[in-house]
Amino acid sequence: MKNINNKQNNKDIFHQIRPSIDDLPSITDSYFTKSKSIVSKFGDTEVTYAIFMRRPVLSALNPALDWLESILKQRKCKINIKRFFEEGEYVGAGEPLVYISGSFFNLVDLETALLQKIGATCVAAYNAKSMVSSLPRASFLAMDARHCAGTDMADLMAYGAFVGSKSAKKEKNVVGFIGCATDRTSSLFDKSSGLGTMPHALVGYAGTTLEAAKMFHKTFPNDPLTVLIDYFGKEITDGLSVARYFKDLANDGNLSLRLDTHGSRYLEGLDVAGSYDVLERNAPNSIRGYRTEQELRFLIGTGVSAASVWRLREILDDSNFKKVKIVASSGFGPEKCKVFSYANVPVNTIGTGSYLPSKWSETYATADIVSYGGKPMVKLGREFLFKK
Repeated sequence: MKNINNKQNNKDIFHQIRPSIDDLPSITDSYFTKSKSIVSKFGDTEVTYAIFMRRPVLSALNPALDWLESILKQRKCKINIKRFFEEGEYVGAGEPLVYISGSFFNLVDLETALLQKIGATCVAAYNAKSMVSSLPRASFLAMDARHCAGTDMADLMAYGAFVGSKSAKKEKNVVGFIGCATDRTSSLFDKSSGLGTMPHALVGYAGTTLEAAKMFHKTFPNDPLTVLIDYFGKEITDGLSVARYFKDLANDGNLSLRLDTHGSRYLEGLDVAGSYDVLERNAPNSIRGYRTEQELRFLIGTGVSAASVWRLREILDDSNFKKVKIVASSGFGPEKCKVFSYANVPVNTIGTGSYLPSKWSETYATADIVSYGGKPMVKLGREFLFKK
């Protein structure tokens, strides 16, 4: 019987990144293609482009620069690339990430596609580093693919998670991102396939949380089991039911319970007062100081809060399931991860795609020419792009 999940992992996804040289004319801003025609008529010159962002980011340029070099190799055109930051290094707002020097004729129509590969990737890397640095003991799973506008974006966002995680590991002892949801980008995290177990759709199909767990384990008996326990609003009841049925897996540390509680309600058995009590017992300092409304929501509000994870941990420990792990998902961006760190939340794994940029206007990478024919010259107001 053919295994439909046995897909070949593509380790060279960025060698195939689009657009191809044949597609460029149709996807390039027309004023660049018109400029190319004008330069062809009046004569080429060597130019230097400076690329920058208007907000702090991490340098995550390799896919974009690999694509650029591939296109120019096909055009038999040499360029000089001068990077000012290593991959994964912090870049301040307005600082040039890179200088690219070469033929104006061969570079001018590449700006549209090149910038599309830079801005969001660098922001995603910045966000990913912030998240894993806030929760250094938790492992992270990149689950961005279904939130992306196509495969090209998904490739770049997974790369951003990889860069941010790797950068954090250089500075402190963090677990970071251990994998992603799809086979295609899994090699970035030294995996041969995507990670993940069950969506809500499978629980609904099975009819009960326990039955979904049984179906999964019967189909994938050698995989560690992660069970989604919030579908019926009985996270505690269903979580304990699963742990008791799969007691051997639980005792061996191969069972995880995943919380993805809807933001309209509390974890089974919790409310505002109960949430305060949970944190008072386990992380009192997290509720002692001033907290914004959003921070309080992450701590003691509805959905997957710090209190809800602590409460599940308490009940599992009291029921002698101390080796059962907790996986949490639902809106884990930089701010939520930071707040969870205040409460020292005992979460083992975070499943998230929320390192994707939340404000798209912050992803706009910009390119300006700073030299024509060896003579420094730039748009008035952009003199900060000259490197001294």
